Amino acid sequence: MKFLTYTIASVSFLFLSVVSVMAQDEQQQEYYTIKPFEIPEDVVLEVGGLELTDSGKLAVSSRRGDIYLVSDPFSKDPATESKFQVYAKGLHEVLGLAQKDGWLYATQRCEVTRMKDVDGDGRADIFDTVSDGWEINGDYHEYAFGSKFDKDGNMWVPLCLTGSFSSQVPFRGWCLRVSADGKMTPTVSGVRSPGGIGMNQDGEMFYTDNQGPWNGTSGLKHLKPGHFVGHPGGNHWYDLAKNMGPAPQEPESGSRFHIEAKKIKEYMPAAVLFPYNKMGKSASGVEWDRSKGKFGPFQGQMLVGDQSHSTIMRIYLEKVKGRYQGVCFPFLKGIGSGTLPLLMSDQGGLFVGGTNRGWGSSGRKPYSLERIDWTGKVPFEIHEMHAKPDGFELTFTKPVDPSTAGDPKSYQLGTYTYIYQSSYGSPEVDHTEPKVLKAIVSEDRLSVRLVIDSIQEGHVHELTSSGVTSANGESLWHDLAYYTMNQIPDE
Repeated sequence: MKFLTYTIASVSFLFLSVVSVMAQDEQQQEYYTIKPFEIPEDVVLEVGGLELTDSGKLAVSSRRGDIYLVSDPFSKDPATESKFQVYAKGLHEVLGLAQKDGWLYATQRCEVTRMKDVDGDGRADIFDTVSDGWEINGDYHEYAFGSKFDKDGNMWVPLCLTGSFSSQVPFRGWCLRVSADGKMTPTVSGVRSPGGIGMNQDGEMFYTDNQGPWNGTSGLKHLKPGHFVGHPGGNHWYDLAKNMGPAPQEPESGSRFHIEAKKIKEYMPAAVLFPYNKMGKSASGVEWDRSKGKFGPFQGQMLVGDQSHSTIMRIYLEKVKGRYQGVCFPFLKGIGSGTLPLLMSDQGGLFVGGTNRGWGSSGRKPYSLERIDWTGKVPFEIHEMHAKPDGFELTFTKPVDPSTAGDPKSYQLGTYTYIYQSSYGSPEVDHTEPKVLKAIVSEDRLSVRLVIDSIQEGHVHELTSSGVTSANGESLWHDLAYYTMNQIPDE
């Protein structure tokens, strides 16, 4: 009888979970629509990179080594109105596309290449090696992701640490800068397994690193030149990087991120940690909303994909004591395959490429290409979350109801961190449960100041705001937020 009771309860829970997911999907469609492109039957896309060309086409690269140009990427119905044309074939796992001075630059596993269509037939005729200043040895994990050009004319290339554990060839586990004329500059050490790279609105570069040795969970990390981002496996290549100075002190396995950051001046912990399985398992593409309101009310914020969960997270960053930290919110889901590259257009369409080769994904298709558009309807969301010496300040996309938003019982808060260790990953550790003492609503009802009884340095602060409603009685579209408190502000 106990077994029967357990089974019925499990089925009931599963049914309610499915209903909840369906309701959330319907709510997402009120705000954002996902429009798939029809991929030709003879094309194995497995999207690795995206770029809009000067001719108005969408360049799409494949992990199989092909590049396609897609016509009419902003058409009302891309599934029927957009066409694929081969631009280049025979490259090696292209995980980054960028355009400069009439050339299309591709970051391959083995090099940065530039190409150009000279005779105007839509296919590249010239292929130039820009830089092959790093090496490969054939390991499955030897990814090389490539950014767009920064304000100084450089692409940034984070290189996966060979075999995920040790660096057997030069500069694996590093991020390099490559100029348009081919100069390579070692820039940041400590990379483990990147999933994407992109800039914030100020032009500073960030990449996603994934759970494994020295990474208790996945995170978004700031690539600040001269720094170390956590995995010491590639530090012996400092001998080849004279511009970087001596290798940093070895971190202590079993410690905590914020403790080691105080001991190792070069160490730059993740600006935002993505709690494992709560926000995904394999953080991927990095982009920022440059649409100036054409993609909704989140202009200037960052977007990060998750390949495993086929989702897109929303990120708000701030600087505390000179370093970035911030919060991640659930945002979009239902990507057709495993989310990999993201590309935001000035027009407001967000292009998303997907693949599930090597790792499964919630999106069941083996690969996908989609455009996500805002419907024009503003969701009721926490817009920003700011750290304060004694709590947080929340801003909202719409005025709140003061009776619910001003009630401390509308909020639940828990904290935890991860072990900084040489073994694979980490469980959540060092849990605390701070109490919300006050919730002070601003006069314009667009922000709430939360005063809590204890802030935990170095912890993710998991906030649930399920009791808050808008002035019109709406519940939050997403009531979860995860703030990474690397440092507590002084004011």
